[in-house]
Amino acid sequence: MEGDLIKINDWLLPLSWLYGVGVGVRNHLFDLGVLPQQEFSIPVIDVGNITVGGSGKTPHVEYLIRLLHDKMKVGVLSRGYKRKSRGYVLADNDTPMRTIGDEPFQMKRKFPDVYVAVDKNRREGIQRLTDDEATSDVDVILLDDAYQHRYVKPGINILLVDYHRLIIYDKLLPAGRLREPMKGKNRADIVIVTKCPKDLKPMEFRVLTKALDLFPYQALFFTRIDYDELAPVFPEAVSLPTLSSANTLLLTGIASPRQMELDLKDRCRSITPMSFGDHHQFTEKDAARINQAFANLPEPRLIITTEKDATRLLSTNGLSLEVKKALYALPIRIRFMLDQEENFNHKIISYVHKNSRNSILAKRKDDGKPKDSHHSGNRPGTISFRDN
Repeated sequence: MEGDLIKINDWLLPLSWLYGVGVGVRNHLFDLGVLPQQEFSIPVIDVGNITVGGSGKTPHVEYLIRLLHDKMKVGVLSRGYKRKSRGYVLADNDTPMRTIGDEPFQMKRKFPDVYVAVDKNRREGIQRLTDDEATSDVDVILLDDAYQHRYVKPGINILLVDYHRLIIYDKLLPAGRLREPMKGKNRADIVIVTKCPKDLKPMEFRVLTKALDLFPYQALFFTRIDYDELAPVFPEAVSLPTLSSANTLLLTGIASPRQMELDLKDRCRSITPMSFGDHHQFTEKDAARINQAFANLPEPRLIITTEKDATRLLSTNGLSLEVKKALYALPIRIRFMLDQEENFNHKIISYVHKNSRNSILAKRKDDGKPKDSHHSGNRPGTISFRDN
């Protein structure tokens, strides 16, 4: 159910209170303007969360890339978690994963015509993307996981909330997984409840809507995970058995594999989960465990992993030939529920077109749809849905 993966360490609640005081003071200083926020003369969209761990940021950023990249030049800026480099790095098609991190590496491989850069300092990263000659034609920048990076004021703040880890049931770090108090959700222009079950009942939508208690100017959407065709991770891969007959090892190194496990459970003969921590760097010792777990499965057998994990497994030493032959990545996409996709797309495209510094884009017709009148002038402002 909604809070089924949340575990609270009650004995750490005093430390959570102290942590909350510190985060609250910081946010208050931003709200008062004591700590400065920088706006940019280019559309900036942030996709983030207020919890530690995965809520589906990468597939939602990829959704935005697909929505926008045929119409304009898209740039993605990430911190590059666990990368082996420092400062600003602009990826090219030959940049190794260790230089930019697994998620930016995945996005660059899937969308080679998109600018993908990493920089812990998002202000400097945006400045480099817009000012450097190689990327100066960028039309819109997507910030991956910068909800708490308040030195940048994005035009649209998108907050993701995992259905299985609803923030209303969680507590602050270290007792829970919240990075900041619940009221941090009030900064969001769009809230998306992610990883929803496909069979979510209408009553549950209403309960979740009421429980999140959003302001009228905030738009609420619901998405679920959908899957593309399995893709071989290694060239040694052989033809795979049908899923319905396969005994499957589900190999993941992501924060929240629960929904993936539930979705595959009815499609495979059996599912054996093998989970590692988020962004886990697989070692030879891990490879030995994987080899043994796979060998223990009866035939016909298969290993399914995520795209993000596949990028790390490719460079892992010690995987057996049998594992390489049977290892497949399962690409995921997000799908909007309740026929909300058109409404979401319109909000994003309207904002980007209206606030683009590119005069050609700014003059394009927005597919014949009514114009949004929230912003005026040439400088992008923060999006508001108060009149929607």
